[in-house]
Amino acid sequence: MIHVDIISDTVCPWCYIGKRRFEQAVALRPGYDFQVSWRPFQLNPDIPAAGLPRKDFLSDKFGGPDRADRIYEAVSAAGAEVGLDFNFRNIPHQPNTFDSHRLVRWSETAGVQDAVVEKLFLSYFIDEVDVGDQEALAVVADGCGMDGNLVRELFQRDADRDLVMAEEGVARRMGINGVPCFVVDHKYAISGAQDPSVLTHVFDLAMQDKEKLAGKTGADNPQETADVD
Repeated sequence: MIHVDIISDTVCPWCYIGKRRFEQAVALRPGYDFQVSWRPFQLNPDIPAAGLPRKDFLSDKFGGPDRADRIYEAVSAAGAEVGLDFNFRNIPHQPNTFDSHRLVRWSETAGVQDAVVEKLFLSYFIDEVDVGDQEALAVVADGCGMDGNLVRELFQRDADRDLVMAEEGVARRMGINGVPCFVVDHKYAISGAQDPSVLTHVFDLAMQDKEKLAGKTGADNPQETADVD
């Protein structure tokens, strides 16, 4: 089993592209078993809890929508290569993503984390949904097989705020300052939405490590491998 922690933000287009390339890499290694966990990272943690109008965000970050369009051209081209049609121009609102990361955390317990992450990306980049809005997040949860009313209750109780903040703090202490970042078996870190070939190379290294460890364990316990007449 290869464990992969994917550190990402729910409004990061390269994270969505990275998810597609990661899925392609996994498909190239059908004999490997993977355990995947999505971990929080806020690219813009200083955005107010209620979010910002998208035009204000683009003005502050890029100097305006026209310059943002030029920057997003490369992102759109990369997205098209993996079947994603980003809708950057029509995104109305730039959310604070903290609550979406809480939902991602809860979805892991519910066993639907990948579905929730996928739906959050789709909602924000394609369907113009404010993924910082708690009611919108409850609807996402409900559509992915979670209990939307329970999610609403968890938000009302402000549940797991400290846990998500602490988890993001771990990523920052690791030196991660951009996403996506793929941490394989707590040993290998791959930064950025890399080509599937880069990911499969690291998967292979992780499997070689496991095989070496298994061989060493067998050598330390010869009775486990001895022939019995």
